Amino acid sequence: MNPQIVVLDFGGQYCHLIARRVRDFGVYSEVVPSDTTADELKEKYPLLKGIILSGGPASIGEKGAPKMDEKSLEIGVPVLSLCYGHQLLATILGGKLGVGKQGEYGLTKISVNRKSMILAGLEKSETVWMNHRDSVVELPSGFSAVASSEICEVAAYENTDNKIFGLQFHPEVTHTKCGKKIFENFVFGVCEAKKDWSMQDFIERTVDSIKEQANGRRAVLGLSGGVDSSTVAALVGRALGKNLTAVFVDTGFMRKGESEFIKDSFGKQDIDLKMIDAKKRFYSAMKGVEDPERKRKIIGKMFIDVFNEEAKKAGAKILVQGTIYPDRIESGATKNSTVIKSHHNVGGLPKEMDLELMEPLQDLYKDEVRKVAETLGMPKELVWRHPFPGPGLAVRILGECTPERVNVLQEADYILLDELKKSGWYGKIWQAFAVLLPIKSVGVQGDARSYKGVIALRMVNSVDGMTADFSKVPHEVLETISSRITNEVKEVGRVVYDITNKPPGTIEWE
Repeated sequence: MNPQIVVLDFGGQYCHLIARRVRDFGVYSEVVPSDTTADELKEKYPLLKGIILSGGPASIGEKGAPKMDEKSLEIGVPVLSLCYGHQLLATILGGKLGVGKQGEYGLTKISVNRKSMILAGLEKSETVWMNHRDSVVELPSGFSAVASSEICEVAAYENTDNKIFGLQFHPEVTHTKCGKKIFENFVFGVCEAKKDWSMQDFIERTVDSIKEQANGRRAVLGLSGGVDSSTVAALVGRALGKNLTAVFVDTGFMRKGESEFIKDSFGKQDIDLKMIDAKKRFYSAMKGVEDPERKRKIIGKMFIDVFNEEAKKAGAKILVQGTIYPDRIESGATKNSTVIKSHHNVGGLPKEMDLELMEPLQDLYKDEVRKVAETLGMPKELVWRHPFPGPGLAVRILGECTPERVNVLQEADYILLDELKKSGWYGKIWQAFAVLLPIKSVGVQGDARSYKGVIALRMVNSVDGMTADFSKVPHEVLETISSRITNEVKEVGRVVYDITNKPPGTIEWE
């Protein structure tokens, strides 16, 4: 399927989020490398109606900073540039940048200073998401500044004759409340794109793509019980049928009762399900390991070892994973992105594998995966289950992951989720989990001094996992959770609540 809007990827965390915002309007969009040439754009994308330049972690003047083919600006389609792209485009066209005395990071007020095509329909004052220190200080000839902030005089610029626009802020993140209107202005008002895409289209195209890649070969799939792996199992199962073997590996770092849940959820389905107890193997490999990046890479390699063994038994040549876009961008998997944390199924994979990778969901976000799952008719219990990391509790235990510490966290996490379900808050929260800290704290229990472990509770609300706010759970619910954990889990004497948003924190602690 040919996209009407393409996004040039300069390595920003939110790059693919731009494409999915466009898809939200029912207009197909794809992300392409920043160095894609004008000739390639014209040849590969005959329906092209607009180009968007993403943000990125680099500074324009630094060595190795990503560039673009300037001839792409002569194709004759509108261009919208964001953050790094906004600065790059201004310099290409003759403008100048300056380094601000201070940066703008996070929520920022902007003023819309004049009538604007790209900012049509916005209030005179809007709150947006900024993430920069460099700023455009001199505009190219023919351009006008249409918005500013207290620190940044050119928060937005445009040339309506050539239909070229630049925004210093990120309209793609949910914190920019006016972002949807800005994209609507560009996609429909400026580019005059037509609706041509739906989730059913994605499913049909993906099933065809899976069949083409498999080409009659068998595949093995890592099934965790989360919505990502469950959805990819349904998709690949639809395409390959009995040529798919789903493998659940109990690493020892799973939630309490997870093996039983998997058997109940998938045991009766028409798939080849294998249950592998690898707890001793994983515990042995993780002995003495405390660094989170090492944990993720060790677990990634261990998973591949197990899957290679099971693949040989099944005669499979393909490894199917439920990798989604946030996994890849945080692992630095795209050309200009940086590593935030290596997800076990991306940064944790060995460079050489016996199996060919298949990742049908790799360009989707969590909420899009849930839409696919709903379209496929999957049970609500699976569709709306809270996300769970591939390395499991290993990255929710700070420090060494011993069987004893795993058991403590399993019990605390079970109590947390149980109380959220009882109180009706489970469905109001995007993700909730407990973290075991590598410290002890003094307390009083039974009129005597205690010195026990500390559990941190993490609960966040998000749409796509790229940004998140801590959940404002009522104090009485938190109190009940804390009371149960300190009473029922004898190794824990203190419970704390994490009130950090993303950014600056990530959702997981490791």
